[in-house]
Amino acid sequence: MTATDPALTALAQSWCALSLLHGKIETHLERALQAGHGLSVREYSLLDVLSRQHSGTGGHLQMKQVADAVVLSQSATTRLVTRLEDRGLLTRYLCDTDRRGIYTDVTEAGLALLGEARPTNDRALRAALDEAAENPELAPLVRTVEALNVPA
Repeated sequence: MTATDPALTALAQSWCALSLLHGKIETHLERALQAGHGLSVREYSLLDVLSRQHSGTGGHLQMKQVADAVVLSQSATTRLVTRLEDRGLLTRYLCDTDRRGIYTDVTEAGLALLGEARPTNDRALRAALDEAAENPELAPLVRTVEALNVPA
């Protein structure tokens, strides 16, 4: 395969379209969440991921799992957790069974803010997808995203 190979070019164009769609969605979400709730997309995502934890076996995520879920490095995730903890939205505590483990929970204030922000996030996502669907290059990707039925 060469750099001018049509298959490679088509693949690169598809990747660019996917990247463009992601960027448009993230920008739309960022503006809406910042304006309405003082949250970044990453902060919203972290609160959302951590709010889904439960007290059953395997219900609490380790920092690496949290980092993977929000697509950040462990160090960036730790800094993000610290910022949200400083705002009173998260709390950290030691694992009962492994003193090396530190867990993070969403506080009542964090759950309240997340509850207020969720409809904003959903509306902004819908608006971003609707806008992107008007672009013939992005419309097939939008249809694919809308067809996904990923369990929460």
